[in-house]
Amino acid sequence: MKMKKLKDYYVNRHSCFLLEYHLVLVTKYHKEVFTDEMETYLTDFVTSMMSKNDCNLMEINYDKKTMYIFLFEAPVTLNLPNFINGMKSTSSRMIRKRFEEHLKQFYWKNVFWSRSYFICTVSEHTTEIVKNYIKKIKEKN
Repeated sequence: MKMKKLKDYYVNRHSCFLLEYHLVLVTKYHKEVFTDEMETYLTDFVTSMMSKNDCNLMEINYDKKTMYIFLFEAPVTLNLPNFINGMKSTSSRMIRKRFEEHLKQFYWKNVFWSRSYFICTVSEHTTEIVKNYIKKIKEKN
């Protein structure tokens, strides 16, 4: 079901909503594996997966061992745990295949992401706080 934006909120057949999330994924064993090419590849993958699930990716950043999807909007019908686990497992498989030689120096097993992840909701009152946090992270890098 496609979301339609009506002013500041999305509407579908029976609801009006604005669900924004902050997601953090960390590499297995906190290894500093990301290269610029991996970041570009992963950003394209995440953008595509979000689009296919009617999500709106608003901000994504990386450091050497962490992918921060700082802001994304999702429909009320999205099953977050299934979506995140599917994104992690598919991206892990694709990254390991595409960057196999690079990852051999970090991992001896077929792993990429840590099993855990962090997700929280972002309300209209905290969006500015998260944006400031993103800005500070960018300034450090």
